[in-house]
Amino acid sequence: MEHAPDLPVAVVGAGPVGLAAAARLLERGLTPLVLEAGPRAGSAVRAWGHVRLFSTWAELTDPAAEKLLAPTGWTRPDESTYPTGGEWADGYLQPLADALGDHVRYGATVTGVARAGRDRIVDTDRDAQPFAVHAVRADGTEERLLVRAVIDASGTWSTPGPLGAGGLPALGERAAADRVAYRIPDLADPAVRARHAGRTTAVVGSGASAFTALAALADLAREAPGTRALWILRRGIGAHTYGGGEADQLPARGALGLAAKAAVEDGHATALTGFRTAAVERDGDSPDSPARLVLVAEDGRRSEPVDEVVALTGLRPDLSFLDELRLGLDERLQAPVALAPLIDPNVHSCGTVYPHGAAELSHPETGVYLAGMKSYGRAPTFLAMTGFEQVRSIAAALAGDHEAAARVELTLPETGVCGGTGLTGGTETDTGTGTGTGTGTEQSADTGGCCAPAPGLLQVGTTARSC
Repeated sequence: MEHAPDLPVAVVGAGPVGLAAAARLLERGLTPLVLEAGPRAGSAVRAWGHVRLFSTWAELTDPAAEKLLAPTGWTRPDESTYPTGGEWADGYLQPLADALGDHVRYGATVTGVARAGRDRIVDTDRDAQPFAVHAVRADGTEERLLVRAVIDASGTWSTPGPLGAGGLPALGERAAADRVAYRIPDLADPAVRARHAGRTTAVVGSGASAFTALAALADLAREAPGTRALWILRRGIGAHTYGGGEADQLPARGALGLAAKAAVEDGHATALTGFRTAAVERDGDSPDSPARLVLVAEDGRRSEPVDEVVALTGLRPDLSFLDELRLGLDERLQAPVALAPLIDPNVHSCGTVYPHGAAELSHPETGVYLAGMKSYGRAPTFLAMTGFEQVRSIAAALAGDHEAAARVELTLPETGVCGGTGLTGGTETDTGTGTGTGTGTEQSADTGGCCAPAPGLLQVGTTARSC
C-alpha cells in the first residue's frame, strides 16, 4: 500500500515459511510483524519434533534467512544430514526468530483479518484502507493492529482430516476420541509406547505419515511381541503404493516407503484395502476391560477389533479468521484459483509442481497472500523449498519489484516415478513427517499414480517428514 508505507506487513505464523517471509521482507526494506500463537518459534514443528525429516539441511534453510543469521555466528549444520523436527526448530527456526527480534510476537493468536472499516461487502474506497488484524494475547488481551499487507503462513497443522472417507468425522469418531489420534505416535514417550506395545493399532492413510507410523510400529513389534498394525487404505495396493523407492530423488523419502513395505511383508502390518471408513464402534464395553474399536466401511465391511486408531488422513486450512476478506479459492482444494490447476491431485500424479510465486498466490483482495502449506489448501506434496520461493516472490511484489516477483529461482526434485490419472476415489491427505520443512501437509492422493510422498514436503508428522 503506497499510501501506508510506514505500516508493517503482518506475517501469521513463526514457522519455516513465515520466518523466511520476515527475512525476505527485511531484505526488501519492509517491516515484518510476525504473529505466532505459540510460545516459541516453530510451535507446530515442535509438535512433531520426534520425526526425522527426509529433506537434508541443505533444503531446509532460506538464503535470506541465512544472511540474517550470519552476523550472529550461526552456521548451518552438515547440509547432507537429516534433522528431526525438534532439531530443525532448535537449530534454525528459533535462532532465526531471535535474530528477527521484536519483529516476532509470541502468544499472539490471530482471530480475524479485515479491511479497516470495511467488511467483505463494501466496495467503496476498499483498496485504500489498511488491513486490521485482530489478535488475542496469551493473557487474554485483545489487539487491533493496522498493517499494509498480510501473509498468512499459519499452515494446516491445527486442522487434521477426520477418519470419515467423505471428509466428515465418521459416526462415533468423536465419541471414541480417547482412542483416536491424528498424529504420528512418539513411541519414545513411555506413555505413548504403552498405548501401542503388545496391542493392535489401526493406521489410516497412505502417505508419508502413514509410512512413518507403520515403520515405527514394526520396530516396536520387534521389541514388544503382540504389537501389530492394521493398515487401512481407501485404495488397493499397486506399483506406486509405497512411493518412488530407489527412484526417488529424495533418497530418505524413498527409503521410508520401502520401510513401510517391509512392515507389511514381514507380517507386522496387515493391509485392509478399498476400505472407506463410515463409522467407529466400540466392541466389548465392560467395567473390567477397556473397549476395543471396530471400524465400519461404507460398504458394510467391519475391521477386526483394534486398541488404538491413528488417523493420518491429511490436513486442511483454517480459513475462519479470513472470512471478511475477498479470497479467490478453488472450490475443491481451497487453494488460490491460479495455483490450484498446478497442484490438483484429480489431474496430476507426479511429485513435482512448477515453482510459483505472487502471481499464482494473489487474491481479489489486493495485498493478501496465503503462503507455505496453507497455500496448498487440501492438496498434497508441499515442499519447504517451494515455500521459500513463494515468499521471495511475495516480498518482491510488495516492494514493487514485479520483475523479480515473476522470476523463477527454484528447481525442485522429482519423485522419480509418474503415472496414473489423478484421483480415482478421493484423497487420503497425509501431513507426515520427514518433510523438507517438517510441518506441513503431505497428502497422498487416492490414485494409482505417484501422488504419495512428494519431494521435500513441508509436512507435519513423526518419523519422516517431507519438506
